Amino acid sequence: MVELKTEKSIDAMHAAGQVVARALTAAREAARVGVTLLELDEVAREVLREAGATSPFLGYRPSFAPTPFPAVICASVNDAIVHGIPTDYRLRDGDLLSVDCGAQLDGWASDSAISFVVGSPRPADLRLIETAERALAAGIAAAVVGNRIGDIAHAVGRACRTAGYGIPQGFGGHGVGRRMHEDPEVPNEGRPGRGLPLRAGMVLAIEPMLIASGQDGYHEAPDGWTLRTDDGSRAAHVEHTVAVTESGPRILTAR
Repeated sequence: MVELKTEKSIDAMHAAGQVVARALTAAREAARVGVTLLELDEVAREVLREAGATSPFLGYRPSFAPTPFPAVICASVNDAIVHGIPTDYRLRDGDLLSVDCGAQLDGWASDSAISFVVGSPRPADLRLIETAERALAAGIAAAVVGNRIGDIAHAVGRACRTAGYGIPQGFGGHGVGRRMHEDPEVPNEGRPGRGLPLRAGMVLAIEPMLIASGQDGYHEAPDGWTLRTDDGSRAAHVEHTVAVTESGPRILTAR
């Protein structure tokens, strides 16, 4: 069931989204060579604490997970696509890092992710990240009243495929509201004009995930959470929580 949010509820989700935005900005600023992923998680925790927000990630345990998630961010390095668990791994020069974060504030959730390079970037990594951001922008532009979920999926997928990148099948965006994951699912590839009609008051997390090699294969790491590319190629993941409104898409997690 898809819940349509009121303008007041969307404003409340925007407040949660701004906490997420601050947490991601702080984590990116702290992400230097030699810093551990656990230290980045603590940076994000402090932002949530200061805002009086809680984490929808911490303790989250969907049906596929062997254990509850132990952190407030997902930190996915290089060939990790999504759901990376923060560890004592120390960032190295040239690492491609994707950070995903959520916040729950006054009963409402928001969710967002960024990808960036630590230290000296490879041109190929910059192209991958730029394409991911372009795919996200295309998906957001399609999130308008009168379109359908398939229009968002098609916009994201076309930007990824045209650039020659792979898309991990079975993972994508989702509805957001009182909980971090709600209906509907928002795939990263699909046919335009298909799927659920978009209505004012729908709030969606749109989140492209790209694999650099152009292959789609991935596997679950031994920790039961992290998804890694089968061929070891690098991946990027970006995300915004977006409200569908009569006046167009409203990005609730804009930084």
